[in-house]
Amino acid sequence: MRSHRFAAVAAATVAVLSLAACGGRSGAEDDSAAGGSGEYPIEIKHALGTTTIESKPARVATVNWANHEVPLALGVVPVGMASADFGDDNDDGVLPWVDEKLTELDAKTPVLFDETDGIDFEAVADTRPDVILASYSGLTKKDYETLSEIAPVVAYPDAPWATPWRETIELNSQAIGMADEGDELIADLEKEIDKTVAKHPEVKGKSAMFMTHVDPNDVSEVGFYTTHDTRTLFFEDLGMTIPDSIAKASEGTDKFALTKSAEQIDDFNDVDVITGYGDEDGKLLGIIEDDPLLAKLPAVERESVFLLPDGTPLSTAANPTPLSIPWVLDDYVTELAKVAGKAE
Repeated sequence: MRSHRFAAVAAATVAVLSLAACGGRSGAEDDSAAGGSGEYPIEIKHALGTTTIESKPARVATVNWANHEVPLALGVVPVGMASADFGDDNDDGVLPWVDEKLTELDAKTPVLFDETDGIDFEAVADTRPDVILASYSGLTKKDYETLSEIAPVVAYPDAPWATPWRETIELNSQAIGMADEGDELIADLEKEIDKTVAKHPEVKGKSAMFMTHVDPNDVSEVGFYTTHDTRTLFFEDLGMTIPDSIAKASEGTDKFALTKSAEQIDDFNDVDVITGYGDEDGKLLGIIEDDPLLAKLPAVERESVFLLPDGTPLSTAANPTPLSIPWVLDDYVTELAKVAGKAE
């Protein structure tokens, strides 16, 4: 199944094949690896301050989720990145689409930072980075200040865990002197998305919500991602819409996720399609369908619900990132189309 996904990854990164042909060298090995567009020094404003990068970084480190995918997609191998703790199919700390990209670049796995208990500042410092990418992250002010003592840090532009995938690419590529290449990557991914969605007209115009992890033993509350979260925003990339219920609940907060009592579940009657995270044994959907309150949702009644298999690469990739989009896009949209077709 990965063979066609590998081809999609290659297509999405066509703009940087010339870099890959140079051997996919790590920034630790070649000062030109992080070259490209942009003049230094540059200033990048973000929610935690303004970062000045004096010269083109040769050693790129990343923290938190998916930031490493931007330099990798552009042919630059970070000296260190966060270890994957969700969706890792072989427990090596590297998600499959990242593993495939490293193989494509003939590169070794970078140093993996264990972030189980928060950022490992000492491990990050040991990689001697020239820049630390964290435009999609949950950095606290203290995290930012500590990391800034190691190297310039590019944090999120507005709120924690709320940076859309395009902006993640824009900020991280700018920081490493590859803004033009970042724009090309965005354009390639948009073409890939449009081509895939065109094969599944069932999803067009359907309203969708993304549930957070729901406790199978207690469905008295339902968690959902707001319009500040990339999982919800990605529906619009797929030609779907965000229902008024989710949009209104998202007003007046910068939180990326909220909860609602099952007694108020009829607020979501305007939702055509529900997706979200299932449980390990796949019983959650049945529990939802049997619950006297949740079963009243129109989307549940007509079975237009698709729960992602928990902890798998597919469930991980529902949060769109530069390398996961082409890797899993067809599978994700195909599953959404199956249930969207029931909401006619």
